Amino acid sequence: MWNQFFLLEEYTGTDTQYVGKLHTDQDKGDGNLKYILTGDGAGSLFVIDENTGDIHAAKKLDREEKSLYILRAKAIDRKTGRQVEPESEFIIKIHDINDNEPKFTKDLYTASVPEMSGVGIIKTALPDMSRENREQYQVVIQAKDMGGQMGGLSGTTTVNITLTDVNNNPPRFPQSTYQFNSPESVPLGTHLGRIKANDPDVGENAEMEYSIAEGDGADMFDVITDKDTQEGIITVKQNLDFENKMLYTLRVDASNTHPDPRFLHLGPFKDTAVVKISVEDTDEPPVFSKLYYLIEVDEDVKEGSIIGQVTAYDPDAMNNLIKYSIDRHTDMDRIFSIHSENGSIFTLKPLDRESSPWHNITITATEINNSKQSSHIPVFIRILDINDHAPEFAMYYETFVCENAKPGQLIQTVSVMDKDDPPRGHKFFFEPVPEFPLNPNFTIVDNKDNTAGIMTRKDGYSRNKMSTYLLPILIFDNDYPIQSSTGTLTIHVCACDNQGNMQSCNAEALVLSAGLSTGALIAILLCVIILLVLVVLFAALKRQRKKEPLIISKDDVRDNIVTYNDEGGGEEDTQAFDIGTLRNPEAREDSKLRRDVMPETIFQIRRTVPLWENIDVQDFIHRRMKENDSDPSAPPYDSLATYAYEGNDSIADSLSSLESLTADCNQDYDYLSDWGPRFKKLADMYGGDDSDRD
Repeated sequence: MWNQFFLLEEYTGTDTQYVGKLHTDQDKGDGNLKYILTGDGAGSLFVIDENTGDIHAAKKLDREEKSLYILRAKAIDRKTGRQVEPESEFIIKIHDINDNEPKFTKDLYTASVPEMSGVGIIKTALPDMSRENREQYQVVIQAKDMGGQMGGLSGTTTVNITLTDVNNNPPRFPQSTYQFNSPESVPLGTHLGRIKANDPDVGENAEMEYSIAEGDGADMFDVITDKDTQEGIITVKQNLDFENKMLYTLRVDASNTHPDPRFLHLGPFKDTAVVKISVEDTDEPPVFSKLYYLIEVDEDVKEGSIIGQVTAYDPDAMNNLIKYSIDRHTDMDRIFSIHSENGSIFTLKPLDRESSPWHNITITATEINNSKQSSHIPVFIRILDINDHAPEFAMYYETFVCENAKPGQLIQTVSVMDKDDPPRGHKFFFEPVPEFPLNPNFTIVDNKDNTAGIMTRKDGYSRNKMSTYLLPILIFDNDYPIQSSTGTLTIHVCACDNQGNMQSCNAEALVLSAGLSTGALIAILLCVIILLVLVVLFAALKRQRKKEPLIISKDDVRDNIVTYNDEGGGEEDTQAFDIGTLRNPEAREDSKLRRDVMPETIFQIRRTVPLWENIDVQDFIHRRMKENDSDPSAPPYDSLATYAYEGNDSIADSLSSLESLTADCNQDYDYLSDWGPRFKKLADMYGGDDSDRD
């Protein structure tokens, strides 16, 4: 076994550790041979004495790093350098010593154990460990080698143990009673308050649901569960009424939604709390006894008659008095009124079903002590029909009878209408009027279907003797009270052909509508169109013959602005217009000008002078008015005539005193006394003595 050596690891001696010795039979001990070592760690870890072949370990070895080394040994002649034997291989094995303690694969382990668990690999040391008391634990684990004997090594690790939650705790309310207040007028669904039960569990195990137990207020309130906060929200389910009930006491349960069957023996997983709700009184508007009112009244009811009544009451404990009124926006014609104290509705005007079968009004009830509290109610008033209208012909009938008519021929079927609407339907009857019970010319036949037929009664009619017949017909209905009327049918006698078609009749409109054929009507229409075309052509020719107006512009301006192109010839042009003729009342016009065209001169703006100041002007205007009235060429429309005549010169000279200072003596005003009574005031002021003037 020379080729296998053994060496202890982790040698701690002062000298090098001896491994073994190489030796060959060729070695005579004379020092001629040399030992050489090659292979794993040769020269560094392992050294050999080349003369003796002793092998030593130069360093401390670790089996856990390398447990086996393979080396090769040679013996050579120092002189010749040749191997005296073939190269040999040998192994050095490292013997293990207990120099490593046990080590865990992780420095820190994390584990979770459900609370209340039984025995496991890591088992609880205490029974019924509760997560709610302590959730996190830290455990140190030690591992020893050599079976824990003396001299063995050990290693440790840490294990963090978390107790997971189970549903082993029921919900509990922190208080047994809750108190909330609510006004009686809150809308349905209003949140009144929140309650919350505590559950030491977490997550799904802490989820709970709230409900109201049967009993007081179960039908008035409801509770909903807020999934985010696990709170119970108390809401209003029905309208509250302070006067009816002021306090409600509810029993609200909170229970787990996911109970664990393993822990049901611990008790019921729910809790109950008492919720008291106080209803607060508020001032409410009046309440009507109905949601709406329907009143039916006959249309012949007298004015001021009571047709119905509405009632309302104050729901508050004060029971305030109420006044009633009609919203006039719903009764613009003021047909109805209401008693403000008892709500009786009465009429102010007559009713007529035929014009307004329905009246929809709004009644307002208001508290007398607080006008802000009011309510409205619709009142539908239906007007019932009374037979107050007599039947009459449904249309105007144009009836004719042929001259060659035979007895018993039907010449007209008449129908009637009635504005009334009886519940059993219309039923009309036709009879001759009592004054003429037997008509020798025509017979009235009641068809029993609300129509009547007019039949001829004699053989032949003559237009020459009687061209028109008047046939009165008595029409009455079958309702109560019976209404009747007399309708008169006008029957024209006309000439007809053998087939009974009208050919000629006294009434031209009747002839056109009943006796003419389609071809004749077309011929008449063409004649009318040709006549209209001729009239239009004649009017166009006549317009072309008219004298062209002097105005060139498109607009016919008939005001003070005048357009003309004649500049005139100055004073030598005797043909030019002489405006002086207007200023001379005595001048006469040789020819009258047309007043439907633009005048050829610009009128002077006349001054407003009272007529009573100058009699000549008054005479002048009257003369001009008379001339215009008698002018045969005046147009048929009104026109404005402008005159610029100012009247004759005044006999009075200038009264200005601008040059009076240049005179040598005082100006004499005595002549003012000769001017008449109109200048009497000036004569008194200036025509007196010097003492008076001073």
